[in-house]
Amino acid sequence: MQLSSITPIILTFNEAANIERNLAALAWAERVVVVDSGSSDDTAALVGRHANATLVTRAFDCHANQWNHALTQTGIDSEWVLVLDADHIVPERLMQEMQTLAPAADVNGFRANFVYCIDGHPLRGSLYPPAVVLFRRQHGRFVQDGHTQRLVCDGKIEALQSKLLHDDRKSTERWLQSQARYMTLEAAKLGAAQWRDLDWADRLRRLKVVAPFVVFFYCLIVKGLLFNGKAGLLYTLQRTTAEAILSMILLRQSLRRIVP
Repeated sequence: MQLSSITPIILTFNEAANIERNLAALAWAERVVVVDSGSSDDTAALVGRHANATLVTRAFDCHANQWNHALTQTGIDSEWVLVLDADHIVPERLMQEMQTLAPAADVNGFRANFVYCIDGHPLRGSLYPPAVVLFRRQHGRFVQDGHTQRLVCDGKIEALQSKLLHDDRKSTERWLQSQARYMTLEAAKLGAAQWRDLDWADRLRRLKVVAPFVVFFYCLIVKGLLFNGKAGLLYTLQRTTAEAILSMILLRQSLRRIVP
C-alpha cells in the first residue's frame, strides 16, 4: 500500500497537550486532516506548524457527525483513511507495516490493538478495545454509540500486527470533566437498552455498584497493572473512578424515578 493513498484524520478539541506528538509521527503523510471543534488553547497554532496538516473547524454536535464530516466534506480523495484520536501516536513500525499491506479487493479495513500509556509509560494491558482505524474511505461511515462513535465498514476486516500508542497527557481536571460527560451519555445508552441486548460488561454496569469493584480487581490483578507501579495504579484508579461516576449517575436516576 502506498502511503500516499492514506489520509490520516484527527478530531481535536483543546488538544495542545497531545496534538504535537501525534502530528510529528505523521510526517510521512502527504495530507493530514484535523477537524477541530473550536479549541480555545494552542491546538490550532500547533497544527499550523505542520505543512502537511489542514485544519477544519466545525461546531461539535456528536462524534459520529464530526467523523462523517471529515470523510465527506474536507476534500479527501485518497482511497484509504487512517482515523486517529489526538492522543493516538503512530509508531514507525506501524507506518512500515502499512507500506507492506497488499489488501485483496474484498478487504476494506484493518483493525489495530493499542498500547496504553500513562504520561509516556506503556502499560502491560488496559481496557482500551481494538478498533478499525484504517479503511477504504468509500466503504465506511460512523454512527453514534453511547458517548463515542462506532464505525460501520462493509467488507472484510483484517488485523494489523503493529500497535498504536494511546498516550493522553491532558490534566486530571480535564479528564474528570470528560468522564462526567461521557458517563452521562453512557447512562442514557444503558437506560434505553433491553437487558437481553447488553453484553456482560454493560450488564455489570447496570447493576450500578458492582462494576467499579470488578474493574479495580480486573485491572490491577488480571491485567497485571500492579507490576506497572505508579502508572498502573493511576490507570486502575482512573478506570475505577469512571465506573464509579457511571454508577452514581445510574443510582441518581433510580432515586428520581421512585421519589415523587
